[in-house]
Amino acid sequence: MTTDATGTGVTEEAVAGLHATADPRLRELLAGLIGHLHDFVRETRLTQEEWEKAIAFLTATGQKCTDTRQEFILLSDVLGLSMLVETINGDRVQGATESTVLGPFHMTESPVRELGDDIDLEGGSEPCVVSGRVLSADGTPLPGAVLDVWQADDQGFYDVQQPDVQPAGNGRGLFTADTEGRFWFRTCVPAPYPIPTDGPVGDLLRATGRHPYRPAHIHFIVSAEGHTPVTTHIFVAGSDYLDSDAVFAVKQSLVQDFAVTDDPALAAEFGIPNPFRHARFDLVLEPNA
Repeated sequence: MTTDATGTGVTEEAVAGLHATADPRLRELLAGLIGHLHDFVRETRLTQEEWEKAIAFLTATGQKCTDTRQEFILLSDVLGLSMLVETINGDRVQGATESTVLGPFHMTESPVRELGDDIDLEGGSEPCVVSGRVLSADGTPLPGAVLDVWQADDQGFYDVQQPDVQPAGNGRGLFTADTEGRFWFRTCVPAPYPIPTDGPVGDLLRATGRHPYRPAHIHFIVSAEGHTPVTTHIFVAGSDYLDSDAVFAVKQSLVQDFAVTDDPALAAEFGIPNPFRHARFDLVLEPNA
């Protein structure tokens, strides 16, 4: 093995060792990763002790993952990597709904629900309706579009965080838009919440003096035949932390008003007490190329 004071020979040999990789894209990705990692070590003069701590941190991150918690996604989120991947892959036609991060809590299957169902299985919170349409970029309704929805409750917790408190499937639903692309469901207004801080990601945030909070939001994955699915959020206008989201996921176009609505007829139509909070917005998908 060739060696030199800066270790460039090691880098060259490591990249050359990929020559037999059959998949050209895999070879490109690994060569880039090796090059950037080796440059990082050289630029920062990484010590052996620091490298061992990094290995221990990544090991602990993997050990913290469970069927209902993905610590590596959380790590990607707080480093801005998740949002960067979304951004560089998220070029959409004018007017299409912007994408944002998946987040670490899409770890359980959403129960199939009927339009108008209440996903707030705990009850007792301020009544709220979320409604709108799923449209193609040209404004054409998309009947039968599928909306996978999940959210925290009005105290800022997901069902998987409180399995002994919340019913399974609370705050989750899999809805199918009607023949005019319309959707509507009942829920609670979600609260801002801290991402989990009892693992390695929490240690990282504390070490860097960052807060762990996310603004209030509802997650959506929306899909329809002949269109590119979108993974997105709807953020509650006026929520705390809109300007300092711990995972850098806020886009202004995704901030929506959950307005107090005093309309007895509309409340009766939705089967909800009056007055109530109402968020109305359209979700616009881009046709496949």
